[in-house]
Amino acid sequence: MTFDADDAAADSDGVHREILRWDEFGEAARTLAADVLRSGYRPELVIAIARGGLVLAGAIAYALGTKMCGSINVEFYTGVDERLPEPILHPPMLDVPAVLGKRVLLVDDVSDSGHTLAKVTALLADAGAEVRSATLFVKPRTIAVPDYVLRETPHWIVFPWSALPPVEVEVEEVVA
Repeated sequence: MTFDADDAAADSDGVHREILRWDEFGEAARTLAADVLRSGYRPELVIAIARGGLVLAGAIAYALGTKMCGSINVEFYTGVDERLPEPILHPPMLDVPAVLGKRVLLVDDVSDSGHTLAKVTALLADAGAEVRSATLFVKPRTIAVPDYVLRETPHWIVFPWSALPPVEVEVEEVVA
């Protein structure tokens, strides 16, 4: 998988960022799905760590032909390289009995510190699932290396789904 030459360029704030574009994302999701299948693992259920893993989990589930999908909502990052003391789970919560005895592929966009991936992997394993994980990126400092990963980087990553700020509209536009 190749990325454009301007990847990992320093922005005006001095932070180096890797940029993943939509066309690269599509290829990356299919590459990860192929890696999963080549390993012999056949997930019955794909679970996203929301929000970052939602788009990737959907793409991988389609590429694998896996119809059962779910998500676990976790908050950890509050800004560029800023995080809470520990990941926090938010509702709606996953139907934990539904994963008992299932082969689960847990998907997130990046394993940065690894605390989120480790927490959710343990939660699913404690619920009786056979869990493997996949991310697009992994950071060298992570405590949880995914089973399937596209690329390692020390940089902040700009994903196509989070590259722009949230949409804002005037109240009059919404009513019209």
